[in-house]
Amino acid sequence: MNPLDRLSEVDSATTARLHARLTAAAEQEGILDVAYRTVDTPVGRLLLAATGAGLVTVAFASQDHDRVLASLADAVSPRVLHAPGRLDEVARQLDEYFVGERTRFDLPLDWQLSHGFRRTVLGHLPEIGYGHTASYAEVALAAGNPKAVRAVGTACATNPLPVVVPCHRVVRSDGTFGGYAGGAEAKRTLLTLEAA
Repeated sequence: MNPLDRLSEVDSATTARLHARLTAAAEQEGILDVAYRTVDTPVGRLLLAATGAGLVTVAFASQDHDRVLASLADAVSPRVLHAPGRLDEVARQLDEYFVGERTRFDLPLDWQLSHGFRRTVLGHLPEIGYGHTASYAEVALAAGNPKAVRAVGTACATNPLPVVVPCHRVVRSDGTFGGYAGGAEAKRTLLTLEAA
């Protein structure tokens, strides 16, 4: 008998218990660089990932969670583990947001996936209040480069922290939605939620 065949005999409860022990040991040893979990929301299943510094990624299902995790392994660290506990507070605040009880997130954020002007733009997005929108041109002006309207669009499109860093509040000058990483329906859902 192949010794590896015995692995398939382990029941799911045992697998879960072993995974929990692995996660706890990795946290204790300080070798868990990126923890992740998923949460179900009105805009679909979101992947949440955090480093020890804070939330580093929020990704929509349409962005392919496996691909996002592979990118995190390349860009941040290969030590990535499903460890939901580190993201309990993020999940709680997202729940509050989606039921209309929270208008602003209060979370430590790890900005290491954003650089330069894109990072500057993302830093201005929380200034767009809950229930309000701003045009790409207005955000470019606020970010200190009024001509960089396309760059604002790129910054929003590559925002590693959508929903929490509200790029969905940036719309075209004519009031139409513009693009969104989670898709047009997700952007519509978020803006409708905030307009209620």
